[in-house]
Amino acid sequence: MESDELARRLEAMPGYRVLRALNVDIGDAELPIPAPGQRIAAVVDTETTGLDPDVDRTVEVAIQRFTFDRAGQIVAIERVRSWLEDPGRAMPERLTALTGLTDADLAGQRFDDAAIVKLIGEADFVIAHNAAFDRPFLDLRFPPLRRLPWACSLSQLDWLALGFDGRSLGHLLLQGGWFFQGHRAGNDVAALTALLGLKVASDRTILSHLLERAEAASIRIEAVGAPFDAKDLLKGAGYRWDARRRFWWREAEEVGLPSEVDWLEQNVYRGRGRANLRPITARERFARDT
Repeated sequence: MESDELARRLEAMPGYRVLRALNVDIGDAELPIPAPGQRIAAVVDTETTGLDPDVDRTVEVAIQRFTFDRAGQIVAIERVRSWLEDPGRAMPERLTALTGLTDADLAGQRFDDAAIVKLIGEADFVIAHNAAFDRPFLDLRFPPLRRLPWACSLSQLDWLALGFDGRSLGHLLLQGGWFFQGHRAGNDVAALTALLGLKVASDRTILSHLLERAEAASIRIEAVGAPFDAKDLLKGAGYRWDARRRFWWREAEEVGLPSEVDWLEQNVYRGRGRANLRPITARERFARDT
């Protein structure tokens, strides 16, 4: 019996759900020229030697580009491209265990800067599943890419409202009906592309929901000079600590800004200062200097 037929029969039985292996090798060798009204997205992922872009090095970059239409539906997909680079230091054992990348794999390797900058630089949007992590590493390693618009499928989607529980890429993919070998950049971008193309209960793709959020301007509220004893209050209200510039911050939509400012003045500053307010778009969001 053919495997697809067997899977369909098993899915029809109560108590069973079939997971299919994600095909990470699909896509055109070169993305067709977009038709009028279509745009290009570049799904990216990095593997690094650690968490700090000032200290650690990027050792793998993977890209999968696709074109999409005005409704956020994926029209054409380009095959995954990936590159390795020798960081000039030993890979931490834990990261080798996680990614499978060894010092021998990386020895003498070098990114193709021109190809990476061209592929990502032609995109109308760069998408990652943790843009706050990936963007600083890519911005530092490839300065020509610093002003591109970014979207983050981890932080800018309400996965629960979309019918999923959890936010990790592997878990989301399982709920979408696939399994894959994660923690290598090439596989991760293929997994995210597959998820973005799914339609949810709204009869819209996940990509369309992400773009709606990413393209909306917001205000970055920087609680500069907030009293130390307000830290728990700020953290509980969703503010994050910027260790490099040493202040608490969060993003807010313009519609809720006046009430947020009032809350800060009454509960945090109490007449001893005020927050900085900065408009943020997809071009600045997730960058280190935002």
